Amino acid sequence: MNAAIIFILLFGLMLTGMPVSISLGLTVLSFLFFMTDVPVEAVALKLFTGIEKFEIMAIPFFILAGNFLTHGGVARRMIAFATAMVGHWYGGLALAAVVACALFAAISGSSPATVVAIGSVILPAMAAQGFPKRFGAGVVTTSGSLGILIPPSIPMVLFAVSTNSSVGKLFIAGIVPGLVLAFLLGLTTWYRAWRNDYPRMPKASFRERLKAFRDSFWGLALIVIVIGGIYTGLFTPTEAAAVSAVYAFIIAVFVYKDLTLRDVPRVLLSSANLSAMILYIITNAVLFSFLMTYENIPHALAEWMIAQGFGWIGFLLIVNVLLLLAGNVMEPSSIILIMAPILFPVAVKLGIDPVHFGILMTVNMEVGMCHPPVGLNLYVASGIAKMGITELTVAVWPWLLTMLGFLVLVTYWEGLSTFLPRLLGM
Repeated sequence: MNAAIIFILLFGLMLTGMPVSISLGLTVLSFLFFMTDVPVEAVALKLFTGIEKFEIMAIPFFILAGNFLTHGGVARRMIAFATAMVGHWYGGLALAAVVACALFAAISGSSPATVVAIGSVILPAMAAQGFPKRFGAGVVTTSGSLGILIPPSIPMVLFAVSTNSSVGKLFIAGIVPGLVLAFLLGLTTWYRAWRNDYPRMPKASFRERLKAFRDSFWGLALIVIVIGGIYTGLFTPTEAAAVSAVYAFIIAVFVYKDLTLRDVPRVLLSSANLSAMILYIITNAVLFSFLMTYENIPHALAEWMIAQGFGWIGFLLIVNVLLLLAGNVMEPSSIILIMAPILFPVAVKLGIDPVHFGILMTVNMEVGMCHPPVGLNLYVASGIAKMGITELTVAVWPWLLTMLGFLVLVTYWEGLSTFLPRLLGM
């Protein structure tokens, strides 16, 4: 009964147009004040202790690194490198967009940032070569979602914080699924380009490829620094985020010189605004998680599902449906922070690997970012491509179906997520 009251209150507040973060906080405070004897002091204490987690510090650092790289010309050089490598295949620039998104995803941690960085450069170039606008926008919108699956990933950090999981394991686990999804998106792109005979580029010479690699080397090196540093134990994921922010600042300002010191305060302010928004959501989600635990809702849900005879197959199917539906009304960080503390204990009780469950949730977030009404990638790409949301929604369908097929694969093939961490003894 109490669970029903909590969720009716939460969704009722959200339906009024109130931001998710404020809806969460008001739901918790209202329920605790009117329905329980929990003292306000305990709520205040939980508010502060709940966000005293070292992993949370990684979020503002990854956001800052992504902003430096987005504004610092790194994306342009990665596109040139990707074009030199695959531009001679069918749909050359479109394939280069997929590769460039995968590369930029490995240093940004953000899906919308990947769409902005790659899309703003490659979409005008594709239009100039004669690609249909819908085709280019569909490629960039969906490939940009790789930004939250290929590590580093801000949603993975949020999942780890919500469930006390290992950020390092999640990062390593995301590599193989991320590469598989990039391949499938590239395959879809190539097939449509081949079928419609879209433009190809002349094959780059070895010298041209070498030059493109040299130009993009400093950006590509960040991939090795972050993932290599975490795997070797040189630093934790949070320390890796700090290192990536400093490194991104140095290469943007002093190596590539696409940013001046005068531009740095603008980048810092933009990063601070986004970080404050996410941290505010986390703060209220911590309270919501406290309420869920206090009311014993996750345990009761687990007991009910087991009593109904739901195995792990049925449970994961339900989870996918719930997350895809949630993606229609909420953005990824809110979904993870609300749903993970509820669903994670049930998954563990059913014997599902925590890392596998984290990757499953992340892939669901990817899908949610590419379909209306609140898909962030759609709105970002809409602004870049100068297309309406309805037209763009139609444009992304071939790649979105590929992503849904991949979601089924990653849901029921646990080894795809756990293979690399187990191989590395994590």
